[in-house]
Amino acid sequence: DRLERVRADVDEAFERFEFSKACEALYYFAWDEVCDWYLELAKVQLADGSEYAQGTKAVLGNVLDQLLRLLHPVIPFVTETLWKVLTGGESVVVASWPSATGVEPDADSARRIEDLQKLVTEVRRFRSDQGLKPSQKVAARLTEIDAADLAAQVPAVRSLARLTEPGEEFAATAAIEVRLSGATVTVELDTSGTVDVAAERARLGKDLAVAEKELAGTSAKLGNEAFLSKAPAAVVEKITARRQIAEEEIARITARLQELGSA
Repeated sequence: DRLERVRADVDEAFERFEFSKACEALYYFAWDEVCDWYLELAKVQLADGSEYAQGTKAVLGNVLDQLLRLLHPVIPFVTETLWKVLTGGESVVVASWPSATGVEPDADSARRIEDLQKLVTEVRRFRSDQGLKPSQKVAARLTEIDAADLAAQVPAVRSLARLTEPGEEFAATAAIEVRLSGATVTVELDTSGTVDVAAERARLGKDLAVAEKELAGTSAKLGNEAFLSKAPAAVVEKITARRQIAEEEIARITARLQELGSA
């Protein structure tokens, strides 16, 4: 579905000679979606030898094939090298340009993937707020995952969010609720013994200083009538947004420091 939409966007951009738009669409699809998400999801299904493994290989091969064709006008030397390695010598120049598949989009599958991405992203952010290293695995219990229609994606969620199965002595010390399209999933984590409290306080203290400096700077500008009378509305809007983000960061960091203080 996403590949088809990107193909259509790239075709339209090339037809309008809007090469920067075509490059941008390809860049974000290749990096943010294929590399950041699909390859990581595919690794899980291929590693556990699930029933979806063969289908995953086929889809992965097709995506790579089509992506190299779409990227060829933009990075010809790279795509030519990869294409020859994969096909045994044939040049991508003689390969046909991708065309519309005519396959109807699967709205349910797209929704599940969006929900999975949101769940993993929120858990990663929460882990970071708790002072956990990205590579550190933590025991976690997931509830309402079936109601969210993500039961088949639990291995992927655990792999991408670095969560392990809870043992008999599991005791939740932190929890986060993530509202998805079909249900709200609760993720309970046992972070006992995983956080260096002193180091985490020091890190948060530095982050707090940065946020407070940003708040002071933006507040000073927004409180300056001479600046406001001359600055374009778009600039004022950006500074206002920066101040709001700084305020939110200060509230978040302060709350976390209070939690650590009572730990």
